[in-house]
Amino acid sequence: LDVWKEHIDVENVGMQANKAKILNLSVTWAYELTTSDPKEKVMFGFIAAAGTNTEEYRLLSWELSSTLDIEKADSKIGLVVGISVSGFVLLIVLVHTIVVVWSRKQRKKKDRDIANMISINEDLEREAGPRKFSSHRELGEGGFGAVYEGNLKEINTMVAVKKLSSDSRQRKKEFLNEVKVISKLRHRNMVQLIGWCNEKNEFLLIYELVLNGSLNSHLFGKRPHLLSWDIRYKIALGLASALLYLHEEWDQCVLHKDIKASNIMLDSDFNVKLGDFGLARVMNHEHGSHTTGLVGTFGYMAHEYVTKGSASKESDIYSFGIVLIEIVTGRKSLERTQEDNSDSESNEKSLVEKVWKLYGKQEGNEFDNKEAECLLVLGSRPSIKQAIQVLNFELPFPDLPLKRDVAMYYISITTTSSSSP
Repeated sequence: LDVWKEHIDVENVGMQANKAKILNLSVTWAYELTTSDPKEKVMFGFIAAAGTNTEEYRLLSWELSSTLDIEKADSKIGLVVGISVSGFVLLIVLVHTIVVVWSRKQRKKKDRDIANMISINEDLEREAGPRKFSSHRELGEGGFGAVYEGNLKEINTMVAVKKLSSDSRQRKKEFLNEVKVISKLRHRNMVQLIGWCNEKNEFLLIYELVLNGSLNSHLFGKRPHLLSWDIRYKIALGLASALLYLHEEWDQCVLHKDIKASNIMLDSDFNVKLGDFGLARVMNHEHGSHTTGLVGTFGYMAHEYVTKGSASKESDIYSFGIVLIEIVTGRKSLERTQEDNSDSESNEKSLVEKVWKLYGKQEGNEFDNKEAECLLVLGSRPSIKQAIQVLNFELPFPDLPLKRDVAMYYISITTTSSSSP
């Protein structure tokens, strides 16, 4: 369907009676098209009439001329389109540049904030650079790197240096997280962070040197040391004190998420120094749990954490309980044993499973010491404050069923481990 406007003009043409000569008449008509604002097209037509006389006319030729510069108009449209597109692209580039610059400033600010949290000695990189260590000064090897013994000469301090390789973004994230968390914490039962540095894509965390090594080395090392019962109970109370500070006493709640024997260091007087906060998370006290990916060490992880990835104070308490059982029994949380009817195949047995069997059969006579019983009955996962009250005999022992809840207390799965300072 074509829609158009009609503009009619009448031209009066004079005539001369001359039969011998046919009149060649020319009609000219000028019209301003721009006033009609044509959108797409203009149609031209010709019609003539002779009134009451017989019609006899011919249109010998016609011609249309325009003063409009069509090409110029098209070029203006192209110019407008070009400017619009260029402006849009320029805007995108500008926004992207602003975002990149802002992100870099935020990263630098975060690094400066972290640097300001802790005391960094001027001689740190010189004395504790990555190439300053050799294998004979190595204290241990963790899942995320080696730990070396070092000496900061200017302050005359022996230190433990954890060297982390930055071969992945996750390593850097854990490094920054550990610096951020532990640099704010001050407690007698926690390893103190002295400083950190980054050289040639290797991250170094410098801690106070804890002379007696880890609880793991004393209980399960190649040459385990016999710990007296008084020392074992002292270790349990020290670990509970560190957890109370993390869960209840600091400004925010800190979930450690990797409490195990190899992360519990012992000083010269066998005081507990809890370390390795690479997996720790900080949250407000009113929040019940923190959902994250599954990280930690099997054998120390609560069932709900394994199945749902939901870390909480209770999951830390579960790990604490596993360490208590290891302290009492001197056995690992998960260990491989040969069963008589297993055709010599290796099977994993949970220490929790064994303790429950002894408890259910009332065969725990080897735990006749009241303090040993106190450690072993903390199976209902109370708050850390309640656990300390039980350990100090300020509350009665909790009542436990004679049979364990399989879903809560036993996981048969291959062990993995993470680093310890």
